[in-house]
Amino acid sequence: MSKVIVVGGGAAGMMAAMAAADNGAEVCLIEKNEKLGKKLFITGKGRCNVTNAADMDTLFRNVCTNSKFLYSAFYGFDNQAVMAFLEKAGCPLKTERGDRVFPLSDHSSDVIAALQRELKKRGVEILLNTKAEHILTGSRAGTEGEKEVKGFGCGNTGKENMTFAGVKLADGRSIHGDRGIICTGGVSYPSTGSTGDGHRIAGEMGHTVTELAPALAPFNIEEKWCGQLTGLSLKNVSVTLCAGKKRLYEGFGEMLFTHFGVSGPLILSASSYYRGEKDAKLYIDLKPALDEEQLDRRILRDFEENKNRQFKNSLGGLFPVKLIPVMIELSGISPEKKVNEITREERRSFGRLVRRLPLTIAGTRGFEEAIITRGGVSVKEINPSTMESKKVDGLYFAGEVLDLDALTGGFNLQIAWSTGHLAGASASSD
Repeated sequence: MSKVIVVGGGAAGMMAAMAAADNGAEVCLIEKNEKLGKKLFITGKGRCNVTNAADMDTLFRNVCTNSKFLYSAFYGFDNQAVMAFLEKAGCPLKTERGDRVFPLSDHSSDVIAALQRELKKRGVEILLNTKAEHILTGSRAGTEGEKEVKGFGCGNTGKENMTFAGVKLADGRSIHGDRGIICTGGVSYPSTGSTGDGHRIAGEMGHTVTELAPALAPFNIEEKWCGQLTGLSLKNVSVTLCAGKKRLYEGFGEMLFTHFGVSGPLILSASSYYRGEKDAKLYIDLKPALDEEQLDRRILRDFEENKNRQFKNSLGGLFPVKLIPVMIELSGISPEKKVNEITREERRSFGRLVRRLPLTIAGTRGFEEAIITRGGVSVKEINPSTMESKKVDGLYFAGEVLDLDALTGGFNLQIAWSTGHLAGASASSD
């Protein structure tokens, strides 16, 4: 019986451990926290958006980085398989707007409990409060399957691959095994234990780790008036993210103004396409259901109904109360001006503002507020059919530690489940 060591007890790690056990392997799951699934617990504001029920084309379309790499993983263990697995494990699910799938109870703890039951059922050894410090490597020697342990950090000699031999723990102990799977996550929400351990380990093994950046993160905005709108949520708006004349992202949904800028599902998705461009701007269309002429007629109608009022008292039908003073200030039209004195050009200009309210991006919030990490272990150095390293035989990677990221809506967890399952199944195959 082969022994598989899984490092990291999040979504990818737990799924990898179960898939390996299902193939008959002896499995040891190492987690440095005091419990499994610590980041899963806070996912989806504690509700845990486990996957997305959309078709396969939509799944791939919502992956922002290296989507083609996921072909084998997604088709090998897709969203339907994830849902069937959780349902069978005693965690009933429901599908909400946007095909987002949640536990019926709305409690992420029920997802974690189901996974823990399945791990126990499969006899997976779980080591909590245990930190993996290094990977032990060796070279094939003597009879087939025998390894000579060389110590950690040997990596690729340039002549032949080193072979995984085990894990050296922070307390000095070593655990030996036939294959290992790194599922330590990224560096977002470091309080959950995602502190880049896997990236460091991958680097020691000679792997390239691409530049890490916060993804699915709120934006800092330069305009001070954003602070005046703190707490204001806008629904059914669209945003366009641009860098100079280049359009980076366009989407429709819900957003939120904060003391530092903007957040909310729509903004988080837009942030996944931001690469630190210095000239990045975000444009909000407050009335995306109307084209330019339709909006002008709508404004004209409101003006007709309020023609004897001052401009500042005529906008209640167009915007939330909190937004009105900001729109007046940005319009350049005097708030005291009578509506019937507003010129056609002023009205048209105001309509353009409504359709394209500009915000200047000053960067994203940090990893502490980012839902996921963009960047990670280069997928060029990973076999997409197995998740095995091309540099160290018997060493596999899965989940957020890899250079893979997607939009909100359950897509990132699907990456974790799929890559974890493929890594576990591959690592336990003879």
